[in-house]
Amino acid sequence: MSAAANSQGCRVEVVRSGDWWAITVPSLRGVFSQTRRLAQVPSMAREAIAMMLGINVADVGPIEVDVQPPEGVADLLAEARQATVIADEASATAADARRRAARLLHEAGLPMREIGELVGVSHQRVSQILAE
Repeated sequence: MSAAANSQGCRVEVVRSGDWWAITVPSLRGVFSQTRRLAQVPSMAREAIAMMLGINVADVGPIEVDVQPPEGVADLLAEARQATVIADEASATAADARRRAARLLHEAGLPMREIGELVGVSHQRVSQILAE
C-alpha cells in the first residue's frame, strides 16, 4: 500500500489477547501493534502504519476499526444493537404521539399543567412541545 493509497483509508483488525487489544493491518503485511484500551486503537494503528510506510502520522488516512469481540459475545452485541434500534424507533413514535396529543389538548383549551399530566410530561415540556 502506498502513501497515496492510504489516503483513502485503512482497515485494521482488533482482537483481545490477554489484557491487550492486538491490532493488525491486513493490507500491510507485518504491521502489528497493541494497546490496553480500545479507544486508543485508531491512534496506535496510525502510528504503526506511518512507521511502516515511512510517512508522517498526520498523512495516514481514515482508520476503519473492525473489532472481533470475545467468543460468544458477538451475537449478544448484535442483539443489543438491534434492540436499541427498535427502542429508538418506539421512542420516536411515542414522542410524535405525545406531540400530536398535546397540540390537540391545547387546541381544546386545556391548561398546560393538565396537558402535562395527561401526556406524561411536565408543563414546561408541554410548552416546549407546542413551540416546536
